[in-house]
Amino acid sequence: MSAPAFEKLLREAFPLPAEAAQYLTPTEHQAYAALEKASKPELAFRFERVRLVVAMALIKLLADLGDHEESRRVLAVLHRAAQAGSISEIDKTIHRDAQAFEQLYTNLYVNDEGEQVLQLFERTLDADSREAMDDVLFDALVLLPQLDFSHYDEEEDEA
Repeated sequence: MSAPAFEKLLREAFPLPAEAAQYLTPTEHQAYAALEKASKPELAFRFERVRLVVAMALIKLLADLGDHEESRRVLAVLHRAAQAGSISEIDKTIHRDAQAFEQLYTNLYVNDEGEQVLQLFERTLDADSREAMDDVLFDALVLLPQLDFSHYDEEEDEA
């Protein structure tokens, strides 16, 4: 899979230039390429950054599927964590806002598509190797064409 799959997931999850600019810095766009080039000492941090950006993309898809406010809060936490300069800073950010993740699953109703996206999100959090992350990327790209965002078209027609 690798960098091209990562980049495609980001384009699909953040299709509007304003959204992409809001959530994705050049560092996030290049996270997978940086992982591929990482030296051994920086490998763990580079992997964590890829994991965060993939998680952001998946949560963005979930938020768009159901216009789910809790998903958008988790997206904001992940975005702040992706700005961190070390694994310990990432952990602090995530732990400081852990309630956002807990609320994501409280009273959450999702359809089949949302459930599949959530499962990919959970697999992203559990991924402990580049191969596992590549599997998530591959499965996300397989799922993307099956996701129905037509409710946005309906909302635009009503406006």
